[in-house]
Amino acid sequence: MDTLLVLIPALPFLAFITIVLVTNHDKRLSASLTIGATALSWLLGWYFAFRALLHPEHYAEHPMAWTVPWFPGGHTVFVTGFQVDLLTAAMLFMVPFLCLLIFIYSLGYMEGDPRFSRFFAYLALFATGMLGFILADNMLLAFIFWELMGVCSYLLIGFWSFRKPGETHIDHAQVERARRASLKAFITTRVGDTVMLAGMVLLYAMTGSLRWSEVLAPHTLERLAEQMTQMPVFGDVRWATLLAILVFWGAIGKSAQFPLHVWLPDAMEGPTPVSALIHAATMVSAGVYLIIRTFPLFHVVAHGHNGAMWFVAFIGTFTALFAATIGVAQFDIKRVLAYSTISQLGYMFAALGIGAYVAAAFHLLMHAFFKALLFLGSGSVIHAMHHGHHVAHEHAHGEEDLGGLEFNPNDMRFMGGLMKKMPITAWTFIAGGLSLAAFPIITAGFWSKDEILAEAWHNGHMWVFWTLAVAAFLTAFYTGRQIFMTFFGEPRTEAARHAHESPKTMTYPLIILAVFAIAGGWVGIPETFPGLGPLVKGWFQSVMEIQAEALHIHMEPVPFNPVPALISMTMALGGLLVAWLIYGTRPLGFEDPLERPLNGLWQVLYHKYWIDEIYQGTIIAFAKWFAVFLYKVDDVWIIDPLVDKVGRFGRWLAFSTRRFVDEQIIDRLVNLTAWVSNVLGEWFRQIQTGQVQNYLLAIALTVTVLLLLTVF
Repeated sequence: MDTLLVLIPALPFLAFITIVLVTNHDKRLSASLTIGATALSWLLGWYFAFRALLHPEHYAEHPMAWTVPWFPGGHTVFVTGFQVDLLTAAMLFMVPFLCLLIFIYSLGYMEGDPRFSRFFAYLALFATGMLGFILADNMLLAFIFWELMGVCSYLLIGFWSFRKPGETHIDHAQVERARRASLKAFITTRVGDTVMLAGMVLLYAMTGSLRWSEVLAPHTLERLAEQMTQMPVFGDVRWATLLAILVFWGAIGKSAQFPLHVWLPDAMEGPTPVSALIHAATMVSAGVYLIIRTFPLFHVVAHGHNGAMWFVAFIGTFTALFAATIGVAQFDIKRVLAYSTISQLGYMFAALGIGAYVAAAFHLLMHAFFKALLFLGSGSVIHAMHHGHHVAHEHAHGEEDLGGLEFNPNDMRFMGGLMKKMPITAWTFIAGGLSLAAFPIITAGFWSKDEILAEAWHNGHMWVFWTLAVAAFLTAFYTGRQIFMTFFGEPRTEAARHAHESPKTMTYPLIILAVFAIAGGWVGIPETFPGLGPLVKGWFQSVMEIQAEALHIHMEPVPFNPVPALISMTMALGGLLVAWLIYGTRPLGFEDPLERPLNGLWQVLYHKYWIDEIYQGTIIAFAKWFAVFLYKVDDVWIIDPLVDKVGRFGRWLAFSTRRFVDEQIIDRLVNLTAWVSNVLGEWFRQIQTGQVQNYLLAIALTVTVLLLLTVF
């Protein structure tokens, strides 16, 4: 049965190939192929996931595996394949299931798009990349699937840029934004990937392998932790520290952590199912999964005097607060969620930086469910606003007053009152929002986020704890702001008044995800939590602790402490309460109630600290200047002029030497060769008599002469 592992990523890939080569003309068949292949991958994935999770002691030490020889690597053969241990099993429970729900949702969302088949082909390829990545048993194969996800993100974020001028309802500004966003995402993530690739090369040079079982073996890690290398600025650095930081840069790019976070908010220009895929089931989750997978490499350096773990903790903690502050001042419903994703990923990296291996894995899974729900819910809202705007435009008797703003179906300022218009979307979105805000006890987000805060408090990382606690307050605040601006109050535009509930293909996935957003976290209620703990017994924590012990990572259980728990609850409820007081108790207009009171600070947050503008004025400006400089070196100043001069000299030399060299020497040599050939031909023609006797006589004389020469 382990051989069937290869089918999990192979089935969506076969669907992609079939759509591209055969069924592209048939939209329904193409969508059915993608959904059917993903459904089979989901069933296989859950089979292997439950098989491992129900027998954790065995599969932590002996993962299910399928391997084949790949290519010769010097004295050995590089072996590659797929494996399922407990960490992979947890991801197999989440990834194909979310992909399947998002693909079903896409049936309604992408209805009528002329590139419907192409969209589902790209979705299938994206799923192939993530499934192959989590299953890979070595870093090289994982990197190949990692890059495949990068290509798919480029294609799907820029999907609207494929629109042609002749199509109806085309938004040329959106086409340009999509083109720029896809290019920005691709190039930004390549920065991190390049550094990560350097780490892979060095890791292979130091260990002679890239397989997880060999690279992360205790004796290999101990050797890397003991050996030192000389760095130009930092002096002596342990190899384990250097390799860990290089690998982490790949996760910084993929999971949009500061300073490579700028691509993710712009990625919202893609269709909403793409946003859900990127933020929940693939792409950004891959960066966190990579660090969880390679955590032993980071953990072994934590016992020395180095900064790999500290670096991870700092980047994650800073990004969690940094992104949360920006989310407070955004109006695009998907951009708010984008910055919340950046912030929540920061939580996960902060957890890994302080050694909270289990808490990071738990929050990764729970976040995927409620963030997929929130993005699909936002897509349902945008879909309804689009429809409402077209209906209102058809029945309008004049221009609607939008406060001097241009209508945007993503803008929360144009919404309001959608609870009555689309109750299923509203209530499921609220369920996801409460989970994101970590509403106490009942939501999955509370249990996963509280686990991280409890770890930070218990292990004395107070700067991490208080920074993440403030970020938790801001998360609850901007989540409440989003809910109240979108679903409560009265409709602020005709588009909101004419909105209606989305089709069942879109609402059914929302209902299913809402169940996981609320109840999914109950499997991780700590055993020491009063009342509920003894019932659940921290099932997820116990399973992942077995995996950690198999990797020789010692995990001490964190006892329940009411102080950090109460602080966490206070931050969540306080943020929601403040959001209700500002946005839920009074009618809203097109201006945010905080815009004038905060004044300059609001502008800083609204413009995202001008990080994009800083990059445009420095790094990108330098890149453009350098490109122009190289162009001038190549085409204007040095290379092309030099090549032209060489060419002109060659032409002059050819014309100058033509009469002497060509006519007097080369032509005469050619003519002499022809004359000699003619003379020899005339002579040999004389001895061609056609009589066999003469030929035998010539042969006999030749043999006689040769014998005489040999003897004498």
